[in-house]
Amino acid sequence: MKTNAKPDMHRIDQVGRVISRRLNEHATDLPHDITERLRVARMQALAQRKPEPIRIFLPQLGTAGGLGMGNSDESLNLWSRLASALPLIVLLFGLATIHIFQNEHRVNEMAQLDAELLIDDLPPAAYTDPGFLIFLKSNPLESKAPD
Repeated sequence: MKTNAKPDMHRIDQVGRVISRRLNEHATDLPHDITERLRVARMQALAQRKPEPIRIFLPQLGTAGGLGMGNSDESLNLWSRLASALPLIVLLFGLATIHIFQNEHRVNEMAQLDAELLIDDLPPAAYTDPGFLIFLKSNPLESKAPD
């Protein structure tokens, strides 16, 4: 059995009123400084009390008896599933398109490099010779100016 852990505010107010009434009965016999301290303590206690939330009931729109498109639960469920899968499909399509274009660009760059190597006066084996690399580093090619 589930018990209500939150105490009833009305009951707490009743207990507070009883205690307050009994304390007020003998408050006239107390000295002035004690009554002032009690008054300040009451003010602090009232300031710390949380205000009760104000409940506002607003009208809400709804369908009466399901006068929509037949069985609306199943149709909304299907459409919501399709709508949630659509961004994933678009993302996968975009990633596949990027992959295809990058591969095509890479193939074109390699084909251009191969064509330049084959058209060049030097044989491709010269580029792998360590002596040729040292020669290129020590004697950089001078740019030719047009006549």
